[in-house]
This record gives sequence, structure tokens and C-alpha cells, in this order.
Amino acid sequence: MRRPVALRLQAALGTLALAAAAGVVLTMPETASAAAGGATGYATQNGGTTGGAGGQTVRATTGTAIHEALCGRASSSTPIVIEVEGTINHGNTSKVSGDSCNTAADKIELKQVSNITIVGVGNGAVFDQLGIHIRESSNIVIQNVTVRNVKKSGSPTSNGGDAIGMESDVRNVWVDHTTLEASGGESEGYDGLFDMKDNTQYVTLSYSVLRNSGRGGLIGSSESDRSNGYVTFHHNLYENIDSRAPLLRGGVAHMYNNHYVSLNKSGINSRAGAKAKVDNNYFEDSKDVLGTFYTDEAGSWQVSGNIFDNVTWSEPGGDNNPAGPDPKSNTTVSIPYAYTLDDASCVPSVVSGTAGANKGLKVSDGSCTPQSPDPTDPGPTDPTDPTDPTDPDPTDPDPTDPDPTDPPSGTNLSIGAGSDGSSKASGTSYGHVRDGDLGTYWSPVGTTGSVSVKWSSAQSVAKINIREAAGSEGTVGSYRVLNHDTGAVLASGSGAGVIAFSPVSLEKITFEITGASGTPRIAEFETYAG
Repeated sequence: MRRPVALRLQAALGTLALAAAAGVVLTMPETASAAAGGATGYATQNGGTTGGAGGQTVRATTGTAIHEALCGRASSSTPIVIEVEGTINHGNTSKVSGDSCNTAADKIELKQVSNITIVGVGNGAVFDQLGIHIRESSNIVIQNVTVRNVKKSGSPTSNGGDAIGMESDVRNVWVDHTTLEASGGESEGYDGLFDMKDNTQYVTLSYSVLRNSGRGGLIGSSESDRSNGYVTFHHNLYENIDSRAPLLRGGVAHMYNNHYVSLNKSGINSRAGAKAKVDNNYFEDSKDVLGTFYTDEAGSWQVSGNIFDNVTWSEPGGDNNPAGPDPKSNTTVSIPYAYTLDDASCVPSVVSGTAGANKGLKVSDGSCTPQSPDPTDPGPTDPTDPTDPTDPDPTDPDPTDPDPTDPPSGTNLSIGAGSDGSSKASGTSYGHVRDGDLGTYWSPVGTTGSVSVKWSSAQSVAKINIREAAGSEGTVGSYRVLNHDTGAVLASGSGAGVIAFSPVSLEKITFEITGASGTPRIAEFETYAG
């Protein structure tokens, strides 16, 4: 029998006023709306996950307005932050057409798009019986929203019954401080709360509540769908879930500091060659919380620091291989990102104070005490504000100071190197950014894209100089500088010029343009050791 859990919507994010009638998309100041600190876990890999940071911010109070915001962009990759307030449902969600979108009337459709943030603000955002579908897309942030009672059968239906579903070549998704809930299992018309399949990778689910569902979620739709993985689950509450918390088919997943309560049939189901790293979680009043279940194709796990409080275990046999009653590691998993563990004993209190929508975006720093975002943090600094204490001082002789007026020193390492990129407009060449000729240039197809400089052996780089072609100065908007070898973000900001960062040894460095006022023309991508 499921426990009734009332949904409480608390206005904890502030009192941003709605400035127009419901459903109208409003242009707002270009300020970041996502939580301070940014993505965590595997979403930080493969170049990182920033969503629509640096792009225009708009307000939406209907599903149609969300789709209009997507379709109103210059391209399908133009960054955008969509602030959502109110209840989004079938009655106010319709299909919108455009060159920069591919939407549908029965779901929030993020298809063949990138660089998008959807964040709940004001009195909260509730997606009622309407799921969020991410397909063939990348660099997506979903934050501070509630998605509830999405059905695959009965009426109305949406998104195959998934609260949030990802499929078909999806990369870099961060879902944070959300509440995902159903009111029953498959027999009542519901499916999964958080599903990933068909080549979905580099995903993090953090500080979220998943409850009252037959199925928590899966990674891989079948035993043969093993192209998914690199998923992190941390500081989440799984409550009153029958199974799939989550189900893993192939791939790697990292679960840490989650609180699992009333997993009624099974919990973390690692199968079909999957590897699960399970650190400092608290399992309570549950059954078979870890193992390989309902298949003879085994998965594996590495366990450390977990607490099992009133957990029962079934007998092994056939297609049932529980890890308990005394779980031991049977594999090792290497984690590429930094993380700080809360002690498992305090996980219930920490998760209770941080997880879910409308909790003020509180997080944990490993001290077992929920931390509020710094209210004095202004977010991205204004490089034109002379009172900004973080503003680079043009008189500072420090050669590592990222002041755009600081001239690079030493040899331009790009001369004689190789180059490639994401796309090139007709008549342009990647090689033009490293030929020392300001009269030639590379342009992407559209307003966004990336170009890289590469070497046959590692070079130490601490500064680059992006020089725009004559007549196109100021076109480059937001950017990221990436260590292509590791995917690490070395720097981000807006505008071309000199960009400095901590010295790094690499074989390939990428300049990624995520926003522009027109088609950029990059004459030179210079690289320097200092």
C-alpha cells in the first residue's frame, strides 16, 4: 500500500514579479537563474553542463510560452534561460513551429536543441500530467520544478508516462532540485520518473525527490541498450518506490548521499554489465536495495559507507541476486570528478533540508548541514563595472591576470599546429585561425560553433587570444574554452580577446562560441604558454 504524501509548494526562491498576463513570454535582464556553483557529478564531464547560461532570460507561465521561447531563438543552439512560474498542463501547452525548435502539444519537447535552462521561479513551477522530453539534445539544465502524475495510459497521456525522459543521443543534462512524483504504478497508467535510453550520457540528478511511483527510473531500455551511462545521483530522496531506483543496463552510475525510504520490491538494480558505485547512502525500511534482479545478466557494484536500516533481503537464486545481507564490492569504479561526501548517518536530515523543488536551492558541502546559496553572490561579474572587486585591474602586472588588455607573451603556439571544429561556413577554413593572416578567417554555420587548435604532443597553454576579422569585431558573445583532452572548462565569459587561465598541458584546446550577435568571423586563435 502506498503512503499518501502531500505535495507542498513553498515560495522559497523569492518574489520576482510577473510582469505580464499569463502565458506571455517576457524578455528579462540577462542574468543567471541557475543555482550558484553549477553542475555536479558526471554532468561536469564531456565539456560540462551550463544550460542557457549567458543567453537571454525569458519568463513563461504556460507550456506554449516555453515552446515559443525555444522557437524564437536565432538558432537551435542559441543559449536561453526560461524562467517558469505557475502550472503547466495540457490545456496551456500547444505545438509551436520554427527553425530553432521541434515541439509537440502533449509534452514539453526539447528535441534537437542545445544550451537551454528551464528553472522554476516565484511561487513555483508545476508540470501537471505533462512530462519533459529530451531527445537528440545536449547541454540542458532543469531546475527547481515539480513534475507530477504523467501517464502513459488513461487520460491524459504524455511522454510515454515518464516525468523526465531522455533518449536518442542525449548529452550533458543536469536535473537539480526537482520533485518528480506519480500516484501509482504501471497498472494505474504511470511509468518511470527519470528515464535514460538510446545513447544518453553525462547526466546528473541532484537534490531531487522521487516518490509514490512503481518505477523510479532506468538507464537503458533493454538488455541490449548498453550505450547509456556516466550518470550521477546524489542527495536525492527516493520514497515509496516499488523498483528501479534506478535500473541500470550497462554503463556506469555513481550514487552517493541518497536517502532511500520504502523501496517496496527492489532498489538499485545493476544488470547487463552495468557498474554502480554506491557511497554513503542511507537505506531505510526497504527490500533488496542493491543487486541484480529479474535477469540472469549480472551487473556489479562497489560499495562504501552505506547504512542499511531495517532492510530485508530475499534469497538468491535464478534471476535474483541481491547484494545483501552483507553487501560487498565486486568491482571497482574510477570517478573522474571531485565530490565531497556527507557521512551516511546524517543523510536523512541533509536530504530532508535540501532535496526537492522550492527548497531555496539549498545544497550540502559535506558538513552535514544544508547550505543556502550565498545571497551576496552577484553571479557573473560585470567587466565594465569599476566598483566590482573581482574586475581585473588593467594596471595589474600579474601575467596570469585575465585582463583583455594584457598582451600575450612568447611564441604563438598555434602557428604550425593543426585545427578542426564543429562546422565551417562556405568559403572559410579551420586552418585560417592558425595561419597568422588576419585577412582570412573561420566562421561556423550559424551563430554558434567551435574551433580547435591541436598538436601531436602536449603543449603547456595558459592564455589564448581570439582575434575577430575586420568588420566583425564584437560579434562573439558568450564562449567557453575547453581542454579537449579531458572536457574540462578552462574559462568562460563573453567577447573575443585575450583569455587567461591556469596553465594546463594538453594536445587540443577548443574555443566554443555559445552565443553571438551574428555570424562570428575568427581570424586568429592564438595560443601561448604565458
